[in-house]
Amino acid sequence: MFTSSDEPIGYACDPILRKWYGIELPRIQTSSWFIASSRGLVCFMDNDSRSELHICNPITKCCKRLEDPPGLKFSEYSALAISVNSMSHNYNVSVVKSKQVPGNFFQWDLSIHVYDSETMTWGTPLKEVLVGWRGGDESMICDGVLYFLIYSTGGGAPENRHGLVAYNLSNQSTHGLLAQNYIPVPCSLTCGRLMNLNEKLAMVGGIGKQDRPDIIKGIGIWVLNGKEWQEIARMPHKFFQGFGEFDEVFASSGANELVYIQSYGAPALLMFDMSQKQWKWSQKCPVTKKFPLQLFTGFCFEPRLEITP
Repeated sequence: MFTSSDEPIGYACDPILRKWYGIELPRIQTSSWFIASSRGLVCFMDNDSRSELHICNPITKCCKRLEDPPGLKFSEYSALAISVNSMSHNYNVSVVKSKQVPGNFFQWDLSIHVYDSETMTWGTPLKEVLVGWRGGDESMICDGVLYFLIYSTGGGAPENRHGLVAYNLSNQSTHGLLAQNYIPVPCSLTCGRLMNLNEKLAMVGGIGKQDRPDIIKGIGIWVLNGKEWQEIARMPHKFFQGFGEFDEVFASSGANELVYIQSYGAPALLMFDMSQKQWKWSQKCPVTKKFPLQLFTGFCFEPRLEITP
């Protein structure tokens, strides 16, 4: 967990020992980067150009800069994901870029760019114009499939403001991505976050009120089975109250069997154990708030010594 400062220092929580440790990331300003992780490696993409990417093992401090991905250098929305092969330790990095078609708010150019560490090259397997939808900044790779959230540009019903698209990286098709692989979200969603929990796609999000979808009445956790979402848990009200004023001010991430939910305005971490179906607060993070509007952010990664970028 980090504060929104330019210093690449923060704290890492070990959920088994329930301890926090100071940690420093090499040459990365965490407040201005998109972050994705998989099996010991963490990928950082800068928020300004959306083109500068670094792969890092936070434990060994090994770090490598990738070639810039092809396509638009300054896309309006970009989603980052990484997947490390558990056997070979090769990895894929995907960047989904989305940019409005000039003069047409309802049409957006979307492109998928994939880096293969084995060949050390980028490919662009898909380009498509979305009508009534745009890409965003949320994606995840699970079991060889790239998933990313899309957002309505047509002002439709609240429950149709978001959707999910699945793209099989091993069986790449370049036609009809949205029409063929669209999966509706389970409810009117706020702060939707995707995560890979043991190669199952999970999603955490705020459940919008029927009449005011921008105000949430609770937080849910779902797992995707085929093309159907199964609700696994809903945050109990006593924990929901613990975050204070709760509209669009929370983030979440997860790894293995654990899901973490945090407020941007405080370093408190609420954990949900998928195997035990149990909610609990993590040990209090030692990071301190230095000024009233200071924000906190964080990500999950699995510590591995043997994997290098």
